[in-house]
Amino acid sequence: MVLDLYARRFGGRRLEPGEFVVSADEKTSIQARGRRHSTLPPAAARVMRVEHEYDHGGALAYLAAWDVHQARLFGRCEPTTGIAPFGRLVTQVMTTEPYASARRVFWVVDNGSSHRGQASVDRLQGAWPNLTLIHLPVHASWLNQIELYFSIVQRKVLTLNDFLDLAEVEHPLFAFQHRYQQTAVPFGWRQAWWC
Repeated sequence: MVLDLYARRFGGRRLEPGEFVVSADEKTSIQARGRRHSTLPPAAARVMRVEHEYDHGGALAYLAAWDVHQARLFGRCEPTTGIAPFGRLVTQVMTTEPYASARRVFWVVDNGSSHRGQASVDRLQGAWPNLTLIHLPVHASWLNQIELYFSIVQRKVLTLNDFLDLAEVEHPLFAFQHRYQQTAVPFGWRQAWWC
């Protein structure tokens, strides 16, 4: 079903104008690790040196939603994950046009605890009548397109993890999100031969 949505189809018909597909999830436990000694950049005959000892500056969760066809990105940082933080992400998207007045907005999610099962369907579709929650099969979160964006964020923003505190984590996350949104295009998703 999710592959059909990525191909702009649902229930055997093409999606119509006013129908959107949003992929969403959480990147949990992003830690602020202030290195005890500064990282030394690479130089002639020397590789980059990263101190292995650090001071722990806390952790946060980065929740994001990606409009699969419009290449539109929404994100927020929260102290933790859960039903309420995920609900705030949904509100952030669903109160923004064109989603607020859309005919239907399909939300593709994995089976994480903040959006698992029939209770999440009842809760989210009850709050947003134009929202249709689509759960990926168990162990198939790799089909969620937001994971592609999270992979890019990990490589481009979080890999060295040399942040003194949570504010130093949030700033580059949102700066990268803003920059990425300026040139974003839909991911070139193709159905594999085994599907």
